[in-house]
Amino acid sequence: MSDEFDFDGKPSRARGAGLQLWDLLTVIVLIATVCAVGYFALIFLNPTSSLNVLPPGGAGFAPQPPTATITPLQLEPTWTASPTIALTPSETPRPTFTPISTDTPVSLFPPTRTPRPSRTPTAPKAAFSVTVNYIPSTIFYPELGCSYFGIGGEAVDVNNAPYKFGIVKIGGTLYGQTIDPETHTTVTGVATQFGQAGFEIVLNMPPTNSNGTLWIQLFDVAGIPQSDRQEFNTYDDCQKNLIQVRFKANR
Repeated sequence: MSDEFDFDGKPSRARGAGLQLWDLLTVIVLIATVCAVGYFALIFLNPTSSLNVLPPGGAGFAPQPPTATITPLQLEPTWTASPTIALTPSETPRPTFTPISTDTPVSLFPPTRTPRPSRTPTAPKAAFSVTVNYIPSTIFYPELGCSYFGIGGEAVDVNNAPYKFGIVKIGGTLYGQTIDPETHTTVTGVATQFGQAGFEIVLNMPPTNSNGTLWIQLFDVAGIPQSDRQEFNTYDDCQKNLIQVRFKANR
């Protein structure tokens, strides 16, 4: 049986005629697509091309404004300057200054009295005052001659009774060396040659001249200062090689 006839004996339509029309439309669409892509590529690469209907700057279809023309202004041919009127100067009086009124403050309450300054409290006086003298050491140590160099003395209360067990310290600098008060300490009552509450601190060095580089101070057994820190001088002199110090109670 032939392919050109269906099973019912009728001839079938030729298949090749319909495909030719769709193929032609497809080719046209492809060509249009290629042209559109080419046009957009050209505009993308050269935005100022004459083919771009919307060039940069927005001047595509907008009407161009007319060019302004400058018309120079001219004077009339018969223009004549009008005469000016001269004004006669007159003396204008200067304005006078009007003082501004000031408010006078009124207080409904009487002014308070300014308190008198209180007296500045003075520091309490030390319990003991200090007296320093210079004597030759031969009075107590004739055998030592001028080789002695030290501090000796006593401490008494307000009735000149012996003040025993007070702690005496000296400190400062001498010969460029530091005199440590912790190692130069003694107790009143241990050197009775200077009195019943006598004390003595020997400096293991030759006598020398110094100006207030050493100090001496009295403390009680609790370590509380009983006198001010008293500075004193030293002398390279056999008649002043013993520094005599006396602590006297003030109350």
